[in-house]
Amino acid sequence: MIVELGAFALILALMLSAVQVAASAGGRIRGEASLRGAGEGASLGAFLCTAFAFGALMYAFVTSDFSVANVAENSHTEKPMLYKVAAVWGSHEGSMMLWNLALTGFGAAVAIFGRGLPHGLKSLTVASQGALQLLFIGYTVLASNPFVRLTQVPVEGNSLNPVLQDPLLAIHPPFLYVGYVGFSVVFSFAIAALIEGRVDAAWARWVRPWTLAAWSLLTVGITLGSFWAYYELGWGGWWFWDPVENASFMPWLAGTALLHSAIVTEKRGALGGWTVFLALTAFGFSMLGGFLVRSGVLTSVHAFAVDPKRGVLLLIILGVAAGSGFGLFAWRAPKLAPGGVFSPVSREGTLVLNNLFLAACAATVCLGTLYPLIREALTGEPISVGPPYFLLTFGPLMAACMLLVPLGPLLPWKRADLLTALKRLWPAAAVGVAAALYGLFLIAPGKVGAAFALFLGGWLVVGGLIELAQRAKVGSLSPGMSLRRLAGLPRGAWGMTLAHIGLGVFVLGAGVENAAKIEAAAIMQTGQQLKVGAYTLTMQGVDVLEGPNYTAERAKLSVAGPGVRDMTITPERRTYPASRQTTSQVALERRGVSDLYVVLGEARNGAWTVRAFWNPWARLIFLGPFLMALGGVISLSDRRLRLGVAMRRTAPMAAEPAE
Repeated sequence: MIVELGAFALILALMLSAVQVAASAGGRIRGEASLRGAGEGASLGAFLCTAFAFGALMYAFVTSDFSVANVAENSHTEKPMLYKVAAVWGSHEGSMMLWNLALTGFGAAVAIFGRGLPHGLKSLTVASQGALQLLFIGYTVLASNPFVRLTQVPVEGNSLNPVLQDPLLAIHPPFLYVGYVGFSVVFSFAIAALIEGRVDAAWARWVRPWTLAAWSLLTVGITLGSFWAYYELGWGGWWFWDPVENASFMPWLAGTALLHSAIVTEKRGALGGWTVFLALTAFGFSMLGGFLVRSGVLTSVHAFAVDPKRGVLLLIILGVAAGSGFGLFAWRAPKLAPGGVFSPVSREGTLVLNNLFLAACAATVCLGTLYPLIREALTGEPISVGPPYFLLTFGPLMAACMLLVPLGPLLPWKRADLLTALKRLWPAAAVGVAAALYGLFLIAPGKVGAAFALFLGGWLVVGGLIELAQRAKVGSLSPGMSLRRLAGLPRGAWGMTLAHIGLGVFVLGAGVENAAKIEAAAIMQTGQQLKVGAYTLTMQGVDVLEGPNYTAERAKLSVAGPGVRDMTITPERRTYPASRQTTSQVALERRGVSDLYVVLGEARNGAWTVRAFWNPWARLIFLGPFLMALGGVISLSDRRLRLGVAMRRTAPMAAEPAE
């Protein structure tokens, strides 16, 4: 009965979304507060119904109700409870339920927390969000219903893909999806602004907190997914330019550009049209990612489905939603009022250049992701675009963007002196050069790319600290006064600086790990040794163990090396009888910010294949993005950002120029 109630609740959410669109749009057209209120109430009701439906689906998984087709295909009675819960969003149908839950949740959040929004802008935003809900909930009900019953109930389920049975997979998708779908609010704000003609400083300030929330969550989601791939898949790497990885990276790049562009629109009233375009693009990329993962056009460990019919429907949804948004933009954008004038050498100019590089990066990733699919569809010839393409195209563009990051906050608005700002950054340049020389001669001798990455990392980290020192007037005031100024800085300033420092930390880790990584492999019997970097591994033996829903071969390897005393690591090779699949459980030993990474392979005549990696500074790769996300959360907690500009008068869309 609970499953049927969940199915009914999902249909009711679809109907309430239709009411949300009609009442909110009608309230805006007729200027009636009662209709606007009805639309907002319908938004909250759609969220509650979707939440109930999601809870009903989770109940079916927790109780192993194999009469539900989705449960039978993705769960098993012997699976631990954590993975029964995670299986809710481990399938195509369940992932769409999570998407809809986030989508309706953001719609309800706009209705509840947007009290200071102008009535017309809020009504149209709620209506636009409702239209998106209609598309995606309608798709779920009609083509991807997770509540379908089986006529013949199996005794046991098929279980979830073993590589997805991991603690991080219980939290990675929710962060990723909420980040993805968070940009839907920005998309809806853009649609409402184009209709209302409120693409101005006040609108940009309303958009920023929603963008910041989505960007921060997406950053966490991508980082968790990267760390999961790092230790679960046993490939020894953390980013593979997999098309589905790229699908999450593209909205992140567009969202990063949007954050910076919205600052210019808010502070100077400029780049209004560009900011709207980025708002539409960010969620457009999110929908593109949803299509890639669920259409069957990709073969990936991340992909959910191989059903071309559902893929076509998702492509139609993408075309309708994105096409309507960009069509409206093409119609209304030429009438937008021009923004403020500024010199190329100014904070605005730096942010514009930053945006151009980020947009080019997103376009490069998009081209590298879609070109193989388009070529294969047209010619039938498969082609692979791998890391070399992205390193040669994306790498230089992002490096140029990073060079600008410490410079922008040190430049004043409207007009600036570039030489003065560069003089302030000489300590950052000095540290960067020292780090580059250290890398060139000691960490990765002769590798210029690693040296440049170390320069960029030092430049970003020290540049962020210099920006804080400039705000506190360190050296111009007494230490006590400088500390008081630091304590009084707005949280937004702290968040921005922490995000920039986090980017530098990531670059340091990625540069060193890529350049100085060491790999070794051998077929080992008991007593044999394998040397990787400064460490020596000795095989002590392999035991067979029984897990809750798997059997495992667990190797014991003693480790000898610098700073090591009586260390034993235990990589595993697991076999899941329910799905007849085998996975590797990596042994990951942290040494400072570096990792000793060991994978157990297949057995051959009483010996086992062992691969070992020494990954220097690898932990910085994951620490950096978390610092960036923390910076976003700190900025979001800034009271000035959350209050918005309810009382600020905003200029309407400019009329046609006078004769």
